[in-house]
Amino acid sequence: MASQQSEFYIGAVAEMTGVKIETIRYYEKAGVIRPPARGQNGYRLYSMEHVERLEFVKRCRELGFSLDHTSSLLSLADSKERTCKQVSGIAEERLNEVRAKIADLRRMEAVLKNFVKVCPRNLNPECPIISALSKAT
Repeated sequence: MASQQSEFYIGAVAEMTGVKIETIRYYEKAGVIRPPARGQNGYRLYSMEHVERLEFVKRCRELGFSLDHTSSLLSLADSKERTCKQVSGIAEERLNEVRAKIADLRRMEAVLKNFVKVCPRNLNPECPIISALSKAT
């Protein structure tokens, strides 16, 4: 979203990026984005650079990158010395984490499917799901 304006208050930045005000402040404190300048009224004045970085951070977070990995990606994005291999390494690590979570979810799905399958769904207080969950493994 291009704008002719060069400085924005935090509410406008939040609206432009879809990042909540509290989250923007958190990213500042965590050092993910640099602190903005302050206007004569003491309010934060964000630049288009802030907006672009917040959009980058938001996309990283939506893909599940940790804040540390997001910071690493931002550092690489800023570096003239970066290599695609460095960036790819971080993305590949995240991909492996996602694949592991998918495998865990598939295992959970299979167990829950079996629980539901064996449940008679009647008015009897004896429930095989409760019994199965109560058993020590």
